[in-house]
Amino acid sequence: MNTESSLLQSRARIHAALGEPARLAIVDTLTVGDTSPGEIARSLDLPTNLVAHHLKVLQDAGLVVRTRSEGDRRRTYLRLEPEALAVLTPPPLTDVPRVVFVCTHNSARSQLAAALWTRRARTPAASAGTRPAPRVHPRAIKVASRHGLTLNPTGTAHVADVVRDGDLVIAVCDNAHEDLTETARPRLHWSVPAPADTDAAFEAAFADLAGRVDRLAPALEPGASDG
Repeated sequence: MNTESSLLQSRARIHAALGEPARLAIVDTLTVGDTSPGEIARSLDLPTNLVAHHLKVLQDAGLVVRTRSEGDRRRTYLRLEPEALAVLTPPPLTDVPRVVFVCTHNSARSQLAAALWTRRARTPAASAGTRPAPRVHPRAIKVASRHGLTLNPTGTAHVADVVRDGDLVIAVCDNAHEDLTETARPRLHWSVPAPADTDAAFEAAFADLAGRVDRLAPALEPGASDG
């Protein structure tokens, strides 16, 4: 079994262990301090045999360890293993020199995504289109401005002129994802709906992209602070 498959199975065991409310409550308790099985039973109002079962599941998943009391040697304490919780995060994407966001016309979604990424992350970003328009959509410029971002009104470009080897290509519309089948094939796909020609629709697209950028940036740049 390779390392990636082993890590995936470990993560699955942890997720399964935390899928029971009482076990999740035990982990919540241990997040802030160590405690004994008896104290767990009293605080959660659970019978001791049920607590023992839940603790065995958590121990088998590598989430909890027992230590012997330095005072009363008959007593044990439970301690959370924070490293086990850390593996719940998907593995980071590595060796990415630049992120390129692609949509059909490079006039709205890809432009907004690149601007958001530039503000949020340290890895350089660019944008492109499979059939670029002559200009960036005025409503995209407007929504960007409302959020403190600036877009170049004439800064559209074709994927062939932008994408380089090693780029992490992210298609931010379905058409671009389906059109890109050659060298610029996207590694990630964000199915962001094309905004209707209203300020509200562009605001919704901006919010969708902002949430996706915020989720991806830590996976690409572990430990990086907000821009």
